Amino acid sequence: MLGMSQSELADAAKVSRPTVVDFERGARVPHPNNKAAIRKALEAAGVEFIPENGGGPGVRLARRTDSK
Repeated sequence: MLGMSQSELADAAKVSRPTVVDFERGARVPHPNNKAAIRKALEAAGVEFIPENGGGPGVRLARRTDSK
């Protein structure tokens, strides 16, 4: 969706790359502080998290508010 590599996400979230890799492949759930850091990094990059609304939770790219 963003074209962000695992290393770029790890750097942006200030977590280790293995934390991102293990989370992506479902090997483990990251500690709450690492999970929050990953979410914050994704939101800063333009991802919007959509809450459960009967169809399940999801993500989308946030709408841009500038005129570009």
